[in-house]
Amino acid sequence: MIVTPAPYSHAWLALPVAYVTQVAEALGPRVLQWWDDPYDPRDATLRLVDGTALVWDEESGWRHGRFFRGEKGIRTELEAARYLGGGVLPSPADVIDLLDDAEYGSPARIGYRSFKDLRDGFDEELAAYAVTVSL
Repeated sequence: MIVTPAPYSHAWLALPVAYVTQVAEALGPRVLQWWDDPYDPRDATLRLVDGTALVWDEESGWRHGRFFRGEKGIRTELEAARYLGGGVLPSPADVIDLLDDAEYGSPARIGYRSFKDLRDGFDEELAAYAVTVSL
């Protein structure tokens, strides 16, 4: 059984880091830099070497577009973004497949859940990625 940290604790805010780390590692040399931003919703940005970025958040999963601006502590803005689909936590391999499929995704925002849904099982899914990293 995976025990999750209390909402809004430091450990809870950091739960997405293991998942995003695995996606960044799967993308390998395509990633220029990445950072997380932990507040409402928890999100992360992976800047890619081609001038685009992947942004993940706990409500709508991954989206991809041209990097316009952003940095740790400032929400990332993308131009011509498309939501990749595949759920809020697609596997790292699925993220790559979705990213490389030019016909997949939608410019319309996808909403899988709300960051306010604190007891919907999502944190357990995130925590499972942290367990995988620590093994």
